[in-house]
Amino acid sequence: MYESEFLTNSPESRTSYQEWMARAIDELCRHLPAGPYSGKTAASLRQVLGGVVAEDRCSPDELWKHITAIVSESVAVTHPNTAAHLHCPPLIPALAAEVILTALNQSMDSFDQAPAATVLEEKIVRWLCDETGLPSQSGGVFTAGGTQSNYMALLLARDAAVERHFHWSVKKQGLPNDARKLRILCSEVAHFTVEKSASQLGLGTDAVVRVASDENFRMSVDALARAIGELQARGLIPMAVVGTAGTTDFGSIDPLPQIAPLAQSAGAWFHIDAAYGSALLFSHLHRAQLQGINSADSVSMDFHKLLWQPISCAAFLLRNADHFRYLKLHADYLNPESHEERGVPNLVTRSLATTRRFDALKLWVSLQAIGRTRLGEMIDATLELAAHAADFIRRSVRLEVVHEPMMGCVVFRYCPANSAIESNAFNADLQQRLFERGIAVIGHTIVRGRQYLKLTCMNPCTSKQQIAELIELVVEHGRELEKSRTPE
Repeated sequence: MYESEFLTNSPESRTSYQEWMARAIDELCRHLPAGPYSGKTAASLRQVLGGVVAEDRCSPDELWKHITAIVSESVAVTHPNTAAHLHCPPLIPALAAEVILTALNQSMDSFDQAPAATVLEEKIVRWLCDETGLPSQSGGVFTAGGTQSNYMALLLARDAAVERHFHWSVKKQGLPNDARKLRILCSEVAHFTVEKSASQLGLGTDAVVRVASDENFRMSVDALARAIGELQARGLIPMAVVGTAGTTDFGSIDPLPQIAPLAQSAGAWFHIDAAYGSALLFSHLHRAQLQGINSADSVSMDFHKLLWQPISCAAFLLRNADHFRYLKLHADYLNPESHEERGVPNLVTRSLATTRRFDALKLWVSLQAIGRTRLGEMIDATLELAAHAADFIRRSVRLEVVHEPMMGCVVFRYCPANSAIESNAFNADLQQRLFERGIAVIGHTIVRGRQYLKLTCMNPCTSKQQIAELIELVVEHGRELEKSRTPE
């Protein structure tokens, strides 16, 4: 008989379970780094963690020693100087839900593996569709994140376009030769997964048409209209238009109400990548920025961004749930057709994945524990923090901000006083210097050929004073770096 102390399958195992959970929490509380990151390079970490993989059972002390090393060498997402990515500090109620859902280990592919979980996910998806303003025939599913959601949208858009234009089933017959005529339009600052999806869907990255954005990095409606017209004049087919609600670099929101009719008149699928910006649905102050989201054929929503869920927690919403038919396949052992006839909800028919986590529980627990109003106030706080950061940057002699923040992103650069210093390399080195010294984890990006730095304000607990101190650190180390590169 195998020992039961490592499986949660008996009353005797509960003591062991509680001890492991308590020790894990203790390790996290005692050994999270005091700064944003230790600054170690990948080569250094390979040495620190060099002996952690072993096939033989090690002693508890040795195991926890390795765990301590992993915890202490991680990025502290809760630190005010961690502001590089859409990478949030998680909510405590969501962490409690994570413990429950991992212990239950429900698999969301079939009802007989996850009965209560299936029903709860369906209820939350229905609520999300209603919040987004999608009609009664809409539906959705939880996903691993925006990459998967965007891929699903473009897969369904592709198959719908091929069926409509060529009377052809991609699911049964593969891609027809005429699929080379299909085009996807998005803004020049839309997420890179548009190209990634086009590549994986057999359309190729050349099928993606990047449309110019305005001075606020929002898709230009006039440029979109011209691009659609040019494609049609060449005998090409606008398969999909991707609008973005919350771009990764700028937090910019495309003019969705103006884009929707252009997509509709072109017969194109209108997908809205709201992985970041969908959180504004919960803000009384900023919800209006998402006007037009109800016109989408599909929507990507990430809750592990501005709703502070542990990774992963996201959803894909579909205006007409019947379009899930392009994904649907039946397996006798899992979701036989007889189940569908009996009304058994096997969610595998809506998902790219088979085995899938019960991530909906985290969002539900967070909403019940904190409430919509408080979550909305937390969202508002991050936008206010970004606006404060932009104002503070504008007052600095050496810094230049490139845009007016719409959400929590602030893109800026350090401008060396010595014009002989190449500013692109300088800003890249400044970001790396802060990271390698464990001072700050801030972002970097290229904007129209120029290197910029980026703050992504995701932590509602960060104060305006702390964000000001972080910016002052950037200036201080910029001056030191500039001095080291200026001849005496």
